[in-house]
Amino acid sequence: MPILLIAIILGIVEGVTEFLPVSSTGHLILASRLLGYDDAQWNAFNVIIQLGAILAIVVLYWRTFWTVIQGVLRGNPVSIRFVRNILLGFLPSAILGFLLIKKIEALLGNAEVVAIAFIVGGIAILLIERLARRAEKVGVAELPVGTALGIGLAQCLAMIPGVSRSGATIMGALSLGVERRTAAEFSFFLAVPTMVGATTLELAKHHAEIMSGAHGVGWGTIAVGFIVSFLVALVVVRAFVGYISRHGFAPFAWYRIVAGVVALVWLRAL
Repeated sequence: MPILLIAIILGIVEGVTEFLPVSSTGHLILASRLLGYDDAQWNAFNVIIQLGAILAIVVLYWRTFWTVIQGVLRGNPVSIRFVRNILLGFLPSAILGFLLIKKIEALLGNAEVVAIAFIVGGIAILLIERLARRAEKVGVAELPVGTALGIGLAQCLAMIPGVSRSGATIMGALSLGVERRTAAEFSFFLAVPTMVGATTLELAKHHAEIMSGAHGVGWGTIAVGFIVSFLVALVVVRAFVGYISRHGFAPFAWYRIVAGVVALVWLRAL
């Protein structure tokens, strides 16, 4: 399959799945098996194009970011609490990711782990939707310190491919009494430092390969994936927030379960 076509397909997959509770990393791993390309050649590409999806959040919520920046410079307590909560949510995964990076990378090539995580994660979403206590906490800046840190700890589960970073953070927030829209938006904002950190690490590790265009996956290919993921994520995020505010997360749970079962059967039949 032509490299440019693979880049476009992966950009679409990333843009659609990054902010839905279905695992973008898991979908990219399964895509490598389905399309038959060597995923090891695309590891850096897959991480870096996530910045395209992250840029969509910056564009969609630019007023929020701008207001927070101005507020912090003026010493506004609401803006300071907003930044504090995002940093608290980011801290656990930054520390654990640094300590366990070798183990995490070893799991990234295991498609069966992804399929099982899809199924388990889907069941977990259904249970949390049913059992989570009534949402009381509204607004990212209004979350208590313990809640922000708890959501950050939940995000660490996403180091298992197929769990879903957005799914782990959103479900963690719901379990801690955060209402749906705030849970989703906290997950979006938390993605910014998390994915910028992951991308910076990948650039440091694979800089020489990318600059030389090793395996044909150079800056031009990455740029295509980046732009596609950005444009797709712009559409998906708008639709997602409106949808979950009215309908909840159960459809995504059932999708995960069905996709996981199908993937597991397919992988074991190979």
